[in-house]
Amino acid sequence: MNDKKLTYADVKPYEFLFTMVPSFIMGATIKRNTNVVSKFKSIVVSNLENLSSENREKLDIILEADVSELQSVMKVAYSKTKKKQYKLLADPKAADFIKFNLNEIKKLL
Repeated sequence: MNDKKLTYADVKPYEFLFTMVPSFIMGATIKRNTNVVSKFKSIVVSNLENLSSENREKLDIILEADVSELQSVMKVAYSKTKKKQYKLLADPKAADFIKFNLNEIKKLL
């Protein structure tokens, strides 16, 4: 098991990925527990294949982390940026959505 933890500093360079989807769409996606990995499978697979070793290590940290840990990072990101997308992902109601989609990524690996 990896002892490294994900921090806001790890998330900050990828803020555009979290905020490219309008918050009202993200909220609906979370509420419906949508499988976004399957909807964007070709893009996800392409990006997974092109990960640097550093980014692959970060992905492994994410995939091994408890959802509550990931949501804690989202809470920090929201407190620093006030981006509603982070707030939505930090909400306990988003836990199933996060877990479901992380499991879908694991299947692709």
